[in-house]
Amino acid sequence: MNLSLTEEQLLIQSTARDFSSAVLAPAAEKVERDRTLFLENLKSLSELGFMGLNVNSKYGGTAAGVIAFSLAITEVARGCASTAVTLSVSNMVAEIIEAIGNEEQRMHYIPKLCDGTYPAAGFCLTEAGAGSDPAAMRTSAVRDGDEWILNGSKLYITSAEYAGIFVVWAVTDKSARKGKGISCFLVEADTPGILISKAERKLGQHASSTNEVVFDDCRIPASALMGAENQGFRVAVGELTGGRIGIASLALGLGLAAMDYATEFVQQRKQFDKAISEFQGIQWMIADAYTELEAARLLVMNAAYCKESGQDYTVPASMAKLYASEKAMDACNTAIQLLGGAGYLQDHPTERYMRDARITTIYEGTSQIQKVIIAKTILSVG
Repeated sequence: MNLSLTEEQLLIQSTARDFSSAVLAPAAEKVERDRTLFLENLKSLSELGFMGLNVNSKYGGTAAGVIAFSLAITEVARGCASTAVTLSVSNMVAEIIEAIGNEEQRMHYIPKLCDGTYPAAGFCLTEAGAGSDPAAMRTSAVRDGDEWILNGSKLYITSAEYAGIFVVWAVTDKSARKGKGISCFLVEADTPGILISKAERKLGQHASSTNEVVFDDCRIPASALMGAENQGFRVAVGELTGGRIGIASLALGLGLAAMDYATEFVQQRKQFDKAISEFQGIQWMIADAYTELEAARLLVMNAAYCKESGQDYTVPASMAKLYASEKAMDACNTAIQLLGGAGYLQDHPTERYMRDARITTIYEGTSQIQKVIIAKTILSVG
């Protein structure tokens, strides 16, 4: 088995790493308070070609593939998780448009995402009563001549404040059984009838806005329908699966950042007249954490490879997301422990890493949902 990266993948990884360490990491705290700087960093990433990593160059994308996308997200997350999640979701939206949009939709929207005209994109699926069970959504779209009228609300939408375009799922056939009769729409952010609520106050990833998006008699043209009418739920499920590769990659980057910082710290910190890295107990904590993160990396790379090569990647993506997110949390916890009391202070980034990592076990499908997906496949039930 050849696990080596191509020259292009190595170039994208090194470019992301350099930008992350030189630009993102030094500003990671500041962007939580400075929206302008956050948007500037997103614009810089678009100029580097990172907003369409797995999108055809015909539409302004880089066409580097899923593995390259995963590598980039990991490196960006080392510097700033808020930037990484915005990058991941925007890439996912670009892929959706390319996959199911018509040529006019692709040519109109994807270049604006790739070149930074749209700072970000929104993925509007989750609702108050439809989180882990998205088929229970209640947002509706009713046809009215040459228009659709959207009504309802979506919760926890990443980058809603910054998004130039939203992909929105809504019920278009209320008589259909659950999971059916759902369609997918492209909705521009400045469309009348859209209300972006104030940003949620969150435990972590503060620079990445998370908002409720309300549709109040929001009229969109009939041409906003993406893909076949009443066939949108299958698309949503498929894109969530791909999104898990992005979040697994992000979690991996956070875990590595935390352990890299802690490892450097313990080599400088002295107790009992020697660096604490010389104590076997400390060494074992470091060895365990890096071993688990390496296992996570291999799972993430396998999931990315399966998607890129056209294989079924449902279970590999769930396994990668489950393991990487949980082990990232473990790594962040270990990093704080290695720093001792200092790790609990905001003087060091370890407390931010842990706060930022916590959500990775929840969004794009909780750890428990990943286990359900994995177990059902293994047991061939459901």
